[in-house]
Amino acid sequence: MIKITVENRNGETAVLEIPCNLNLSLMEALKAAGYDILATCGGIALCATCHVKVLKGAKILQPAGGQELDMLPDAGPLSRLSCQLRINEGMDGMIFRIANQD
Repeated sequence: MIKITVENRNGETAVLEIPCNLNLSLMEALKAAGYDILATCGGIALCATCHVKVLKGAKILQPAGGQELDMLPDAGPLSRLSCQLRINEGMDGMIFRIANQD
């Protein structure tokens, strides 16, 4: 089990336990846990409605790809699209904040 901490848009935090063998994206895990993630493009990095900020552990993630960077041009280095982050054992202990929808 991989444990990550998620801060919602109200500042409330919760620890999610995610099985590591399901090959889920962070977006899929957040939606399954009941978080209000729109993901209007279905997880193909075209809408940025699954935007999260990485509060702890960003250095272990692969760098954002070109399409992801195109969707988050002014968001900063800790901003990621949760649809582009695959849950893996290295993410254990990471902390994410769900970004506000503008």
